[in-house]
Amino acid sequence: MQESESYLWPDALSEAKASEVSNSEIVKVYAHRNSVPADLWDKLLDEVTTYVDMLVYVGMFMTEKPGLLELLRRKAEAGARIRLLFGDRDAPAVIQRSTDEGIGPHTISAKIDHALAYFRKLDGVPGIEIRTHRTVLYNSIFRFDDEMIVNPHVYGKMAAHAPALHLRRLSAGDLFTTYADSFTAVWEHAQPHKWED
Repeated sequence: MQESESYLWPDALSEAKASEVSNSEIVKVYAHRNSVPADLWDKLLDEVTTYVDMLVYVGMFMTEKPGLLELLRRKAEAGARIRLLFGDRDAPAVIQRSTDEGIGPHTISAKIDHALAYFRKLDGVPGIEIRTHRTVLYNSIFRFDDEMIVNPHVYGKMAAHAPALHLRRLSAGDLFTTYADSFTAVWEHAQPHKWED
């Protein structure tokens, strides 16, 4: 098992140096998630060999990528671990978020239904797991091996209109690991999605 330098030797870097390295993990900041170039999403997906993690309530914009399901299937067949986390349509946090966005209490729940119907074709594919979570979603997280797009959420704004951070993992940095750990914490409490016939 490979561990980062900071895990093996937590005192090897000064706090100032560790902070500097973490700043270097920021590749680019976008004012809005919908400003992230389509070709960046394509590049990140195309180059994946090991991990794809997605934490969202809906993530509907991902369904606009032609061939996404087949690409994820091929990546899984080649050995990548793919974990997709969607909001639980009935969770109080989902209903509150929908209300806070001013779109009615059940609109996000309906969008979740739509997204899950799209991704259902991946159900049962070895290497791909789909779960739902009931957490308050502070950030949407999209991990592609050692790169990540993080979409911090802003009260009253749709996720597409909130900022996005393009991160890359550095062994001595903390920023990428902070969001990867957040994904894992939600994943561990999420439930495999139960599909309705």
